[in-house]
Amino acid sequence: MMRSTASKAQPADQPDRPRRPWRSLLALLVGKAVRLVSRLSHHGGSALPGKVVERIDPDFLARTLSGLPRGVVLVSGTNGKTTTTRMVASMLESLSLKVFTNPTGSNFTRGVVSALVSTLGLSGRLHADIAVLELDEAYAVHFVRQVKPRYALLLNVMRDQLDRFGEIDTTARLLGQVAQATTGTVVLNREDPRIASLAAQTPAQTGVAYFGLSDDLLSYFPTDDDMHASDQDADGAGAASASRPVRPGHRLPAEVTLERVMDHRAAFRLDGRLLETDLRLEGVYNLYNAAAALALVRVVLEDREPDDAALMDALSKVTPAFGRGEVITYQGAPVELVLVKNPMGFRLALSSFNPAGQDTMIAIRDEYADGRDMSWLWDVDFTSLRDTGVAMVSGTRAYDMALRLAYDQVPTEAIETDLDRALTAFLEVHPGRPKRIYCTYTSMLRLRSALGRITSVDDAGVGA
Repeated sequence: MMRSTASKAQPADQPDRPRRPWRSLLALLVGKAVRLVSRLSHHGGSALPGKVVERIDPDFLARTLSGLPRGVVLVSGTNGKTTTTRMVASMLESLSLKVFTNPTGSNFTRGVVSALVSTLGLSGRLHADIAVLELDEAYAVHFVRQVKPRYALLLNVMRDQLDRFGEIDTTARLLGQVAQATTGTVVLNREDPRIASLAAQTPAQTGVAYFGLSDDLLSYFPTDDDMHASDQDADGAGAASASRPVRPGHRLPAEVTLERVMDHRAAFRLDGRLLETDLRLEGVYNLYNAAAALALVRVVLEDREPDDAALMDALSKVTPAFGRGEVITYQGAPVELVLVKNPMGFRLALSSFNPAGQDTMIAIRDEYADGRDMSWLWDVDFTSLRDTGVAMVSGTRAYDMALRLAYDQVPTEAIETDLDRALTAFLEVHPGRPKRIYCTYTSMLRLRSALGRITSVDDAGVGA
């Protein structure tokens, strides 16, 4: 198994747990009470109990995670955090580890604390071998000040919610602080120049591994720089650019490369071996996330060296993450929720799904968790929806979205800013026909909650 540095993180004996102060039990009890009230009243989000616990016991997070035999995995980046975290956690569980994770995509530190509150008994002891945690790029910095991850998986840097983070180089610097704090191994996307360059920021004793793409797939998964070059070409300013992207890190040795993409199936190269498996995940972008997850799992389990068949079997069992290609059945028909939050994610989602035979809805809100600046919608090509049109556009920015569709000559059948009314009307169009909803984060939460009132939806512990 290849490593770009010789350092390898081996499972340590269980560390001594810090003595538990009295306020820890108080914080846990209050947190559980807040969680119960929030869920019963359908008010508040999944992070509220964590916010309360952090106020009572600021050391709760670090102390609770300190006793894990295999430490903490931190997953961050602009696109794919939630799905990749789910992949890693699911695969490690399939390969016989006890895993704690934050499954709802509440990826602030207080969201992790909330997940702990729902998991822990009154003893305060976390019964797990390893924690696999998704962290927002900015909050990952706050997290690593409290908890040093043994492993980090850094996925990509794209334009995403720029009103929160500023330029993408700022986001890369945030992830650089995660790389600097990681004690075992950092797994990096070699195809993203800003991510690959973070290898230089890792401590001397920290290992570095990469995941990547075959030559043929480079143009299929553009970086932020590729997308800007493409936009310039469209304006006539970049006609001299090459058809195949230039990636400075592309020749770095990769732990795992994605070689071929097929319908719910992918081929990966591991140590020179070509392996294929079926996947239950939707969207070609999740096949690249699968390569990232495979690379991380191999690093975590390098002391056990799981065989190829076990790895592929574990990957094939992963189901879609909360709100990310999740399919909810309503009156016998599938309703698929597809999270979109930046140009690359929306472009890849549209290219992954054939709209024929489906009713399509787009729900765009601009709450803080979505990002207030929705100008990125103009960087998405919606022409694939011309033939079928969009049955419903909703959310606080519904009219902005409808205007954007009009510029691409995509017909819109209805516009309703109220999400509940929009969902009801959308579900009544062509009863029994498959439906797909492209939605921003807070739209997804609201729609998922609304669907939960009329049909069966898996409980993710999130308020309305």
